[in-house]
Amino acid sequence: MHKRFVNHCTIDITLIPDGPILIKSGKEGADPTKPDMEFVETYHAGGRCIYLPGSSLKGAIRAHAERIVRTIGSEKRPPENTQKLWSSNLLDERDKQNNPNFYLEDWKNREKKKKLEERHPHPGAELYKQSCFISQIFGNTSIASRVRIEDAYPDKSQPLKIEERNGVAIDRVFGSVAVGPFNYQVCTAGEFHTKIHLKNFTLAQLGLIGLVLRDLDDGWFGLGFAKSRGLGTVEVKLNEAVVQYPGCILSEDKQQICALGSEKTWSKTFLLGAGEFLELKEAQSYGFLTEKYTEDRQDTPVAAQSMDLGFGVQLTWRSGTVHDLFERAVKSWSHLLVGAK
Repeated sequence: MHKRFVNHCTIDITLIPDGPILIKSGKEGADPTKPDMEFVETYHAGGRCIYLPGSSLKGAIRAHAERIVRTIGSEKRPPENTQKLWSSNLLDERDKQNNPNFYLEDWKNREKKKKLEERHPHPGAELYKQSCFISQIFGNTSIASRVRIEDAYPDKSQPLKIEERNGVAIDRVFGSVAVGPFNYQVCTAGEFHTKIHLKNFTLAQLGLIGLVLRDLDDGWFGLGFAKSRGLGTVEVKLNEAVVQYPGCILSEDKQQICALGSEKTWSKTFLLGAGEFLELKEAQSYGFLTEKYTEDRQDTPVAAQSMDLGFGVQLTWRSGTVHDLFERAVKSWSHLLVGAK
């Protein structure tokens, strides 16, 4: 599936500290005037500044996405794919039966030992289908991630407010000071701008990302250091979302989306998941479509327009309307739960 590019979503967001936040640099400098724990820094826009690494954002988003799917589904592989596998524990090397880093590697080794004519005709589709729902979005050692998150850099129009705070670690047995006092750097005001990119996605996957961003905005989980002590909560501002179909064009009357190299057409207002662009058998081989989940599309109030250079089609949700995109994608997420639980 990654050899093709059927759809792409770019979500433009701003993260605003709703209290102190710290993404630690992971090392201590030799300057005694600096705090023991410093904010990670980089060079950007001609100067040195703090920022929120895309890897840290992706880790927090993936962790909460796993919590959501574990709430409604099992993390154990069902017998003979009778049920959907929602989330595997990639860190548990003892449970190889339920860790895709092991059981998918075993499957690939078995395929290599077979005669060429006996091998699976679509190994990539089978690896994707056997992976858990979370791995299908964020990847594992056998399939690539569909999500890319840019580093979040500060908006120069909104000055950052950086403070130093003091802390100690208390011994839980004796009640005395175990470590400290120590000081750490936090950011309490400002804005950080970033983008989330999702390629070859199903609408259910996009809906899950929307739920995670909703929960992050509501303060259900935080970013960075000392989250259990009140740090790391942020406000999420949805600036814009663009969904693109690079292999499509608009019909002559501008009323239909037409897939190049295929006879498939859709209304110009349709939000389309990856399963819509594949033939039925291929979509089912990836697990995009099932007997109960036969469509991967939602109608929207947004009309498609041509992409730059007049090739490709895109739908754009401006500031204040991005919630509508996630609301429609979550409908597909809900339909998937009913049909694949």
